[in-house]
Parts: sequence; structure tokens; C-alpha cells
Amino acid sequence: MSLSRLIEAHWYAPHPALTLLLAPLSALFVLVSGVRRCAYRHGWLRCERLPVPVVVVGNINVGGVGKTPLTRYLVDALRAQGWHPGVISRGYGGSHQAPTAVMVDSAAAEVGDEPLLLATTGCPVWVGRDRVAAGRALLAAHPDVDVLLSDDGLQHYRLARDVEIAVLDAARGLGNGWRLPAGPLREPRGRLATVDAVVSHGAARPDLLPAGVPGFVMTLRPGRFWQLVAPDRYCEAADLAGKDCAAVAGIGHPERFFATLASLGLHPRQYAFPDHHHYADGDMPDADAILVTEKDAVKLRQGKDARIWALPVAAVMEPDLGRWLARTLEGL
Repeated sequence: MSLSRLIEAHWYAPHPALTLLLAPLSALFVLVSGVRRCAYRHGWLRCERLPVPVVVVGNINVGGVGKTPLTRYLVDALRAQGWHPGVISRGYGGSHQAPTAVMVDSAAAEVGDEPLLLATTGCPVWVGRDRVAAGRALLAAHPDVDVLLSDDGLQHYRLARDVEIAVLDAARGLGNGWRLPAGPLREPRGRLATVDAVVSHGAARPDLLPAGVPGFVMTLRPGRFWQLVAPDRYCEAADLAGKDCAAVAGIGHPERFFATLASLGLHPRQYAFPDHHHYADGDMPDADAILVTEKDAVKLRQGKDARIWALPVAAVMEPDLGRWLARTLEGL
């Protein structure tokens, strides 16, 4: 097991010796991040406000919690209520430097896999290490956009925001409760009391929902598999039963994808790669069918492997987060 995997496992199944070893680094992280946030809060560092409302979808802990499917849901929900959203993102995993427009045929190695997946909605998507600059570039290119969704960026305090939505993984919660690197937290648990809404992915977590903060539950509903080399060709889980299948996932929490496959009656061999993994020749296992997430599919689409089938998922919210957000924006 690599050191990073060992530390991540420790976050959810703590080992006292490792906590003791990492505690000084966590203390340093708390100090530096606290000073930085204090600087923005008191105006020593300047927040930049964009000319349209900004909604940040983020989390206080590292690892995949479902921010991208939630952002995609919000794009569709806002459009249905007459808004014209645009999306900005850091573009993790991409090599870009300056603000860059994400097209459906962009390379994931340049713009990142999650922004590329969001671009398939037809919504304007721009990436940039400076989210403020990315937002300004998007608005200049698309003057009809009247609200910006920031995929991640809860801790990017330079970008002023009007609405903050924090996402939690119901199964893993906040881990051991420690700050990085002794634990998975970027910010303390109390930060959840300052956001506008908390979305629990998978199940309700009233124990983590601060009093007075609206809570929502998100589940992911799987669709039909589509073939990488022929995206208009679909199959059902039953069509894959009896085949020698392998499941490949390079996402923040691959176990969730494997559990979804199991819920469909599929139990393929499992191959987990690090989040934002750039696939190379030889990464794909020998199998009759290879099942991947749509996030992985956008990184594999240049290949000609007819064995690869992607499973789309759609976020389902309870209660209606899209309607709540539209009302909130109208009241600004």
C-alpha cells in the first residue's frame, strides 16, 4: 500500500501511532489556513466580486463526495426555471495555466476530467487556477450567463460568493475529525454552520447537520450503459450478466461505483485507480466487458476499445434543491 493510501485509510480507521506522527503537520495546516481565512474575513486579503451571483458547491473534506453530479443537477434545475448558468472550476488533473474554455472535444489532460464531463451538458464551462479570472473570461464570452456555479472552491476565498452549498458523504462522514494530513478535513466541522445548505450524499445525516441550516439528501440514479466507441448504443445490466466483466474507476471514492454495480446485480472484478488518473496503455484489464464511470469515459474516449461501457448517473434530490436555490437567488 502506498503512503497516500495508508494515510487515507487512517482517516476512516484511525491508527494512534499515525495520528501522533501526523499531528504536528495538522497543527501547521490549521495555523496557516486559519491565518489565511482570517485575512480574507478582515479585508487584509481582497475578495473579488463578479457581476452575477456565484454559487459555490464544495466540501470541507477531501475525496469524492459527489460535487460534480450535484453541479450537473443544478445546471439542469436552474435552466428549467429560466436561468442561464455557467460553470467555473479549478480543473484538477489538467495542465492549463490561464483561463480556458472547456469544449466537448477538449482533452481531459488539459482541462481536467470533471469540467469536461460538465461540458457535455452544453453549459458554458471555463477552468482556471484563478477562479475569479475564469469567471470573468466566461462572462465576457457568454454575456447571457446570469449565474455562475463553482464546482469546488469552498476554500477559494478570493472568489466572493452569494450561496455556499456543502456536500457530505453520508457513508464516510467526516472521518476521524482531524484536519489534514492527520484527517480528511480542510476546514473544521463548525464551518458547516456557516454555509447556506448541506447536501448529504447517500442518506440523511442529522448528526452532521447544524441547526438552522437547510439539509438535502442526494442519491445517484444509474441509467443505461453506453458504449464508448458508439455512444448511441446502450445496454442494460441484464445484458452484461454472465459475461466476464471488469470494473475500472479512477474517482475519489471508487467503492461507491462498485456498490452501484452490485445494486444492479453485477459483481465484476474491481480495479481502482487514484482520482483524476490519466489512463495509459495496459491499464485496461483483460475482460469481455469493462465498466467505467462517465468521469473515466471522458478520459478514455480517444481509444477504440469496444469492450468499454460507461454508466451514467443522475442526481436525485429530496427535497427539491433546485427550487430552493432558484428562490434563494431571486431573493438576492
